[in-house]
Amino acid sequence: MEKKVTWKSWLSLFFLIVMLSGLFKDVQGPLKALDFLNLTGNFGTIFEEVNFQGQGGVGAREGVLVALTILPSVVFAVGLIETLQSFGAFNAAEKLFTPILRPILGIPGSAGIAFISSFTSSDVGSVMTKELFDNGQLSDDERSVFTSYQYTASAVILNTINTQAVLLPIVVWPIGLIIVFLIVMKILGANLVRIILKISNQKELRKWKKSQA
Repeated sequence: MEKKVTWKSWLSLFFLIVMLSGLFKDVQGPLKALDFLNLTGNFGTIFEEVNFQGQGGVGAREGVLVALTILPSVVFAVGLIETLQSFGAFNAAEKLFTPILRPILGIPGSAGIAFISSFTSSDVGSVMTKELFDNGQLSDDERSVFTSYQYTASAVILNTINTQAVLLPIVVWPIGLIIVFLIVMKILGANLVRIILKISNQKELRKWKKSQA
């Protein structure tokens, strides 16, 4: 059953793209609220430039405090994505991206939902890919290409926010640009596998023709 895409779906997708793009990272005034990092905020300082984490910590205790600094970004990201998904943001993304799956990855449009799901959940993306293959909607080669796409920087949005949260305050690029870069690398890796498979298949075909001659 085709999922309904309304103006709310497109608006929520646009809102998500804008928030993660970093377009409003350095602006002043109310528009700062349209940037993910600005909304995530910063911890206050206790003394001079030292916050609750302190300075010079080591070991497990320091690790726990680092985890606490990551938690707000992760929780906010999950809540933001779930909220916008409830408005149909990912349904709109599916409709937007499906027509380009064949030229950029060589996979059918039926993989559109798994393609979108893999942005935020590697588990969901992998399960859906298996179902597509089992149902005959993906060939073995298409599954290999799609798996290579998902494997590189899997669950690219949440994992970038989660595992790199410590670096986000000091990186030069905005988070949206980092995510775009990762997606480009995912597509590049998948197409390398696509080329290798094509060459391998051509060799196997030539061998078969020679054996039949």
